[in-house]
Amino acid sequence: MKTAKTIAIASGKGGTGKTTVSTNLAWTAADRFKSAYLDCDVEEPNGGIFLKPAIEASKTVHVDVPQVDISKCSGCGKCGRLCQYSAIAHLGGQNVITFENMCHSCGGCMRICPTGAITAKKMEIGTVSHGSAGKLRFAGGLLKLGSVRTPSLIHEVLAGDTDAELRFVDAPPGTSCPVIAAVRGADYVILVTEPTPFGLNDLRLAVDMCRALRLDCGLVINNAYGEYVPLDEYVDEQELEVLGRIEYDRKIAEAYSRGEMIVDSLPTYGKVFGRILDRVLEHMV
Repeated sequence: MKTAKTIAIASGKGGTGKTTVSTNLAWTAADRFKSAYLDCDVEEPNGGIFLKPAIEASKTVHVDVPQVDISKCSGCGKCGRLCQYSAIAHLGGQNVITFENMCHSCGGCMRICPTGAITAKKMEIGTVSHGSAGKLRFAGGLLKLGSVRTPSLIHEVLAGDTDAELRFVDAPPGTSCPVIAAVRGADYVILVTEPTPFGLNDLRLAVDMCRALRLDCGLVINNAYGEYVPLDEYVDEQELEVLGRIEYDRKIAEAYSRGEMIVDSLPTYGKVFGRILDRVLEHMV
């Protein structure tokens, strides 16, 4: 493979099997390509439970937030008027307060301050770890308890292992800002869904998100059992490709409960994930 490709695995809701698909797919790909698994579900990372990586390095991640030296403040109020997130507020005179968790670290308030009263200070948001699991490179983040700077930590995870031929991004569930941060720029998005009313409802949101971002996407249907007509009708209506189906299988649940990889515990599923990978690669030629 001549150029690096990024495959994001996402889902409209939690519990559909997103991490199950992403870890097993990355594990399968590592036999054929120089691959990396990036756990961007930083609020609840669990890819490591299955991959069991040997961690080689970890670092604490900080972001810049404003601090105000009131003695230098002229009371102009430009900082508060500029901030679109109300992370800094001018209450009149030299009364300026900051809300660090609302800050997006754009640095605009520091640049616009005419007296240099606003400077940056570091705020810890979490940690990022790097390592390997067999042939597979691993990177993952863990958001600090109480922090809301999920997208910033995701960007740090994505900045690693850029030399891999295939990068598998395990995105957070849903369709909010953290998911956008994880999938933006991906070459292909795998949406993992399940044949239930809740699964279909949130799949619609995920498909809309991918199309708004102009990202090519396909489906993996997990816990597939029998026929679920509403899902089949939606797939046909939207002309979505079903990359593969993972059948409802008690043995998969048992392997999952033991923290084992499906392709290791149930080798027949290696072919299933191999076919899914081949179909994704066809879209990225």
